[in-house]
Amino acid sequence: MTEKSYPELFAQVEENYKVITDNIAEAAIRSGRRYEDITFLAATKTVDVEVINHAISLGLDHIGENRVQELLDKYDNYNLEKCDLQFIGQLQKNKIKYIIDKVSQIQSADSMSQISEISKLAVKHDKVMNILIEVNIGREENKGGVNPDALMEFIDEAREYKGIHINGLMAIPPICEGKELSKYFCDMKQYYVDIKSKNIDNISMSVLSMGMSSDYAQAIECGANMVRIGSSLFGKRIYK
Repeated sequence: MTEKSYPELFAQVEENYKVITDNIAEAAIRSGRRYEDITFLAATKTVDVEVINHAISLGLDHIGENRVQELLDKYDNYNLEKCDLQFIGQLQKNKIKYIIDKVSQIQSADSMSQISEISKLAVKHDKVMNILIEVNIGREENKGGVNPDALMEFIDEAREYKGIHINGLMAIPPICEGKELSKYFCDMKQYYVDIKSKNIDNISMSVLSMGMSSDYAQAIECGANMVRIGSSLFGKRIYK
């Protein structure tokens, strides 16, 4: 992207940001909550750091990267003084070491080997890493996440590791719409509520992360308190 194209893109991001925040506020009200109860996290895969920082200047205070190398390439240029950085993509065990000291939360924890590595590295860095357990809510064979039938057993084992804190759940439902999609979102909300009600040590269930550009309002109406929005804010992705 050339420097000359930024002003036009900045203006589009400003317009999109206003639309999204208005939509979040309206969906929050429909779900009996307030705008402040919902975390708007911008998914920043393939987005130039200059554009990300412009969104941060508008009030965006949470961003999430999907790729370790991209996060590292951008890291020194993010404006993180008033913005939180999380990792939201599939995370290979051998790459955890590169981000353990750079992100506040890992949203895609879905294997015990991954949990073990996060724990080991977090302890080494004298920190506690917030993690979300990714749930394969559609039970899709080729998608990451913990099978819902094994979720409680997985959480019971994961919570014993030092250096991690289970902060909630994350899911990406199968591609669908309408009542079928709402069913997946509502099932996730029920898992979230059921686990939260148990008051188990090292599990806070503070975050239910679900809903993206095409369905974030529906996710909020079904109980999400964090949505991950990329293309609706930054425009259609240009994969590199």
